[in-house]
Amino acid sequence: MCPRDERLRRSLRSAASALKEHGPRFALAGGYALWVFGAPEPVHDVDFVVAEADVETAAETLAKAGFVIERTPEDWLFKAHAQDVVVDVLHRVNGVVVGHQHLDAAEVHDVLAVRIPVLTPTTVLIQKLLALGEHFCDFTSLLPAVRGVRERVDWQQVRAATADNDYAVAFLVLADRLRITA
Repeated sequence: MCPRDERLRRSLRSAASALKEHGPRFALAGGYALWVFGAPEPVHDVDFVVAEADVETAAETLAKAGFVIERTPEDWLFKAHAQDVVVDVLHRVNGVVVGHQHLDAAEVHDVLAVRIPVLTPTTVLIQKLLALGEHFCDFTSLLPAVRGVRERVDWQQVRAATADNDYAVAFLVLADRLRITA
């Protein structure tokens, strides 16, 4: 394991432990959520989701845990820095406000020896596919992750939730042709 991987894991564990102990409710999201279910380990950042109503509490908890909080121009997340590692804390995903019902749907798993809620592969894949568009359409990072979690995905739910996004539909056609969805 390279030093960067260890720093990402340490930040994930530290943020999850702080949020678990001091609140608010949260769930692991993004690439690390997929990693829990068998996808390749991410190399860029760690993502968590919190309910929009709990953003300030989450920022305070992570600041007390030693993270440097950055308020970004984007109004759907804040960033918590631990040295060169970024933990993104999202409260809106693709324009949808994160609510307690989203956190209720997470599954609890042991992640790096910490028992925490993790968004399901189906949920994360829907979020990732809905983020595809004219300015960002990277199938190369998505394919290995989807291959790793393919047996845990409700493909019918993914298709229904992403049917209005042509880029998501194109990805699903490719995934079908590669027999990932079979």
